Amino acid sequence: MIELYPHQDDFLYSNAIHTGLVGGFGCGKSFIGTLKIVSKKMAYPGINVAYYLPTYKLIKDIAFDNISKTLEAQNIKYVLNRTDTEFLTPLGKIIMRSMDRPDNIVGYEVGYSLVDEADIPPKDKMNISFKNIVARNRVNLPDGAANSTDFVSTPEGFKFLYDFFIKKPSKNKVLINGKTSANKSLPDSYIETLRESYTEEQLAAYLNGEFVNLTAGTVYHTFDRKRNHTDREIKPREVLHVGMDFNITKMSAVIHVIEKGKKHAASEVTGAYDTADMITILKERFPNHKIVVYPDASGNARNTAGPSDIALLKKARFTVRVKNTNPSVRDRITTVNAGFLNAKGETDYYVNTHNCPEYTEALEKLAYKNGVPDKESGFDHVTDGGGYCYYNLKKSTTTRINV
Repeated sequence: MIELYPHQDDFLYSNAIHTGLVGGFGCGKSFIGTLKIVSKKMAYPGINVAYYLPTYKLIKDIAFDNISKTLEAQNIKYVLNRTDTEFLTPLGKIIMRSMDRPDNIVGYEVGYSLVDEADIPPKDKMNISFKNIVARNRVNLPDGAANSTDFVSTPEGFKFLYDFFIKKPSKNKVLINGKTSANKSLPDSYIETLRESYTEEQLAAYLNGEFVNLTAGTVYHTFDRKRNHTDREIKPREVLHVGMDFNITKMSAVIHVIEKGKKHAASEVTGAYDTADMITILKERFPNHKIVVYPDASGNARNTAGPSDIALLKKARFTVRVKNTNPSVRDRITTVNAGFLNAKGETDYYVNTHNCPEYTEALEKLAYKNGVPDKESGFDHVTDGGGYCYYNLKKSTTTRINV
């Protein structure tokens, strides 16, 4: 018999039309969501059910494995059709769909639906997805019970779940909270690692499952020009780590050095015309240094008939460290904010505010607009550049947290 935490038990046995479990990382949300959808499959054989996630990648990384294990634990035979993203069982189908294209949530009917990570998609896209999900959820159940659509998610500010359960409560809705600390099987170091990686505000959401505003005010709200100031200058021949953002006439670069593991933004270049101009400036200013560039991954794209920005950097004999895609904006901002000040009160990222006046101003002034960094302000160019570098330096020396 599976031993459940109280919040998991409450979620599994709730018969409300809409039950939501919002909780911290590692509190067992996806596990109990998977168990409930398999339980519904067993309770209503012959009636299909549906499982939704924000992207196909999450379906592949989370749903395939979790549902397989749960079916095996219940001794239910299955075939996984990876192309159609469906589990075929003697009891019927478990249909999996991505919410990144809401218009594709069509062409089938189910008796129960489970939405995992409902706060990840933009709120407008989630609203459309929900309407389409409810429209699919219409097969009559033999016991006359209502068709339910349930949610499990980490809260991501005042987004879909806050509006749905808090601003628009009803007798048909039940909201359950789960905390990371409820999971006694987690390693002792897990919560401490989270405290090193997130700010205090974020931990209210990611440990306690609370709704807090994560996209209001200034973007880099942990930056303090006094606490995060460094007098560190660039020393002769030391390795320079350069974060770079590509924008014609608005090229930006933030030059970093590393000392005793700490990252120091020691110089900046702003307003360069293009990549060729940026290369010239860096070579003239730092002729006797090894230069490692951490650029915007979009620079891999060719510019009309010419070489890509990244190809130009490599041709200039810079070391280029870049992946196929950029990290998500949220992950990059979270990492930089935790570098300035994490929930343990530690600082890993410093800025020479005298040598980097525009980077400093942008860190202080870049604000959120409609829940995303305001690109119209122009402050995002240099902060993006600095962020690409710090994110990659930090992630190359830390272990990925499984959430």
